[in-house]
Amino acid sequence: MESAFEIIAEPNRRAILSLLVSSEQSVGEIERQLRMSQPTVSKHLRVLRDAGFVESTVDAQRRLYRLKPEPFREVDAWLAQFRRFWSAHVDALERHLDRMDESREGRSIPTKNKPSKSQLVKKKSRRK
Repeated sequence: MESAFEIIAEPNRRAILSLLVSSEQSVGEIERQLRMSQPTVSKHLRVLRDAGFVESTVDAQRRLYRLKPEPFREVDAWLAQFRRFWSAHVDALERHLDRMDESREGRSIPTKNKPSKSQLVKKKSRRK
């Protein structure tokens, strides 16, 4: 049995999952939106269904597919360690930027995008 990561590694399956995030879809709707053939869509939906990522219900002549949350929990649990790592780095960057802002308060430090006072005075005198 393939792992959740092997299942979602395939780009067409990720595209199908992305479509199903917003609402349940029929095979025909998925075909049209992703411009895939019916056999290709059905093949990928079968893999996703067998892995527990999607489930289907029958509605008259068509089968509607929707996401199931369980396999995504495995992926989310694995990503949590990286989220903590990333959050720590983002928090450190935020603290650094706050310290930079605090050290600039009270000082007039021209930036690339902001003209200095002398540049503004020169521009005004040219206009007259």
